[in-house]
Amino acid sequence: MIAVLKNGTTPSQIQHLVDWLKNMNLDVHISEGSEVTILGLVGDTSRVDIDLLKSLEMVETVKRVSEPFKQANRKFHPKDTIIEAGNARIGGGYFAMIAGPCSVESEEQIIAVASAVKESGASILRGGAFKPRTSPYAFQGMKDEGIRLLLEAKKATGLPIVTEIMNISTLDLFADVDIIQVGARNMQNFDLLKELGKTDKPILLKRGLANTLQELLMSAEYIMSEGNSKVILCERGIRTFESYTRNTLDLACIPVLRKLTHLPIIIDPSHATGKSWLVDPLAMGAVATGADGLLIEVHNDPAHALCDGPQSLKPEVFDGLAKKLLKLHDFMKTVEE
Repeated sequence: MIAVLKNGTTPSQIQHLVDWLKNMNLDVHISEGSEVTILGLVGDTSRVDIDLLKSLEMVETVKRVSEPFKQANRKFHPKDTIIEAGNARIGGGYFAMIAGPCSVESEEQIIAVASAVKESGASILRGGAFKPRTSPYAFQGMKDEGIRLLLEAKKATGLPIVTEIMNISTLDLFADVDIIQVGARNMQNFDLLKELGKTDKPILLKRGLANTLQELLMSAEYIMSEGNSKVILCERGIRTFESYTRNTLDLACIPVLRKLTHLPIIIDPSHATGKSWLVDPLAMGAVATGADGLLIEVHNDPAHALCDGPQSLKPEVFDGLAKKLLKLHDFMKTVEE
């Protein structure tokens, strides 16, 4: 349920109403715009007398929210959420390029790639320390040593870092990580999501391999329900009957999610196809469709990468693509105006 307050409602009036609603054991989320303030009510709203609430002088209108996701719902929070990580911003018109290797392999490798992608315009460094792999015999990542090396790259370049968590037992290792990634396989690991919701770190939430957009938003809701509103949604391709590409990239999710939620939306064209030559056109398509950012794999020697080499770009290839993407993003802003 949402209550839209009239323009000119004073802070003391708002607080009085919030206190009254909280006495009904409701969580109240306040969204302040330039003209109106919206109160989002979460909990058992059946105890709220809608007619009484509507009759209050300060209340413009009251609406029930039919969707099961509440805090992630644009009706609760009309303005786009902007998430900060270091000097980078994502959402609300800010565009972020997140780039780096699928896996951290050595200090020399991660610092070299970090320096290269920063030079090309990336604002956030990605790198896997814990790697969930289909085969138990495949490279599983450098784990805590990988996070240490990511922090060395952060120190060397100033780039904030994002890396994936697989188990809540390792959360202490992420104390200095700027953005925690939840991978596709963990999108519905609800215990993990709830624990991450108790942190104050941005969470990059990847869509599951065969999950709907509503299921993605419900997973975001698990995080937000525990107090952490800093959620970034990531489309990385879903399973379909098509076998030519690793997955099928759902670019339609961008306008759909833009309508449903205020959370930032980024696209991972690398995992979406598994082919490096497809990263360029799909990244361009994502920007043209309105993505708030891109997650692109870059490796200095893809042929010998320990993980996902075929979908990784060389730094010089990424450099050319990054320039095109930034130009396209600037152009799209003029079109929208």
